[in-house]
Amino acid sequence: MTTALIYLIIMVLVAAVVFLLASLVFGRGEELAPLPPGASPTRLPAEDITSDDVRVLKFQQVLRGYKMSEVDWVLLRLADELDTLRARVAELEDSREASREHS
Repeated sequence: MTTALIYLIIMVLVAAVVFLLASLVFGRGEELAPLPPGASPTRLPAEDITSDDVRVLKFQQVLRGYKMSEVDWVLLRLADELDTLRARVAELEDSREASREHS
């Protein structure tokens, strides 16, 4: 019984030394300063959203997933951009039809 207890104590000490050495060698990692309240790392251009803009989007994670206000904002922006593009496509198609009728 004493041998098992000594073995356990030595294992705990070795684990503690390895943990401390790893902490000293690798450090805590780079920590970024917290964002101020209301700030967001989410960025989109003001106009002409491209597929690459959407692919590189990052949302701030909170306790229960992503921050809902950021996701809602991005979805609204994308919806507005789609509405604008579809309206422009409809306008161009109408003008093409009108030019065909006059020809």
